[in-house]
Amino acid sequence: MFALQNIRNIGISAHIDSGKTTLSERILFYTGKIHKIEEVRGHGTGATMDFMDLEREKGITITSAATSCVWKDVQINLIDTPGHVDFTIEVERALRVLDGAIMVLCAVAGVQSQSITVDRQMKRYGIPRIAFINKMDRVGANPFRVVQALRDKLKLNALLLQYPIGSEDKFDGVIDLIEMTATYFEGEKGERLIIKEIPEHLFADAFVNREKMLDELSMFSEILMEKLVEGEDISKELI
Repeated sequence: MFALQNIRNIGISAHIDSGKTTLSERILFYTGKIHKIEEVRGHGTGATMDFMDLEREKGITITSAATSCVWKDVQINLIDTPGHVDFTIEVERALRVLDGAIMVLCAVAGVQSQSITVDRQMKRYGIPRIAFINKMDRVGANPFRVVQALRDKLKLNALLLQYPIGSEDKFDGVIDLIEMTATYFEGEKGERLIIKEIPEHLFADAFVNREKMLDELSMFSEILMEKLVEGEDISKELI
């Protein structure tokens, strides 16, 4: 049993076909809940969170599905919500129990109509959220345009926590701007994570974006602001 402070209800919401069920599947895999990554469509048994025959046939989520996994002594109850506009009421029901949410966005399409609806619902219930830019390997992927759209269309104070290493067919991994390390995805479905030093040609871009992040965060922390002004190192715990 987990203490209440170590339990989190996390929702995954997005416009249809942004890949949020695929993201749920990856979370379950990396936390050890499942041992094989299934696709939403395909010849396998189908994605874990899409349990209805119709969902597996159509490749979309119709009902909210919940499962739990454990990550670093925290029990995460993961709630995958439908992305189709016809099932908005189902999303509303799920939002009422959430501690936080992941708003999934396609790196090509960016902020879409249902993204706006979901964002409005989350604001109504006061749910803190993290934006996850998905489908970075698709032609036309541009995460920087998506971040700008979050600012322009949704009026969110969006900041990169990770910097991409390439994009489209040259997408190799991400730079963690908190840890300042590079993570690469290897294997048929990117199931093996390899952590390395930041590539030399991307270090300057990563540093600029980290400074931007710290600058924005300092508006909410006097300790952080003092350390920045005095030129001290900022620990990841403080971030």
